[in-house]
Amino acid sequence: MEILGATLRICVDDLETAVPFYERLAGGTALRFERGGVSVAAVGCFLLMSGPPAELEVLRKVAATIAVKDVDETQAVLTELGAHIVAGPIASPAGRNLIAMHPDGMVYEYVDRRV
Repeated sequence: MEILGATLRICVDDLETAVPFYERLAGGTALRFERGGVSVAAVGCFLLMSGPPAELEVLRKVAATIAVKDVDETQAVLTELGAHIVAGPIASPAGRNLIAMHPDGMVYEYVDRRV
């Protein structure tokens, strides 16, 4: 399993207000998309999310998004190490992803660029 990087997940009340700050901080332009009623802006190592409180409550439980080379290989390694696969793998706007709970109770999203 190869980890390529990590993205910090940030839930915000107002995406339009937050995006310019993070674009300037990260030195890039946000990639925007919608998923399940949540507006998302990816900029640098930040993933900003805004939407209905019930949706954000679920999203806040995921500590970070970890980019990997291959989600299938990641699933095999996580399972072997005792992690619980909560959801996926499924296709997402950023690639295929899965949600896993590590043995210590922390929850992470793993995503690859294969669509």
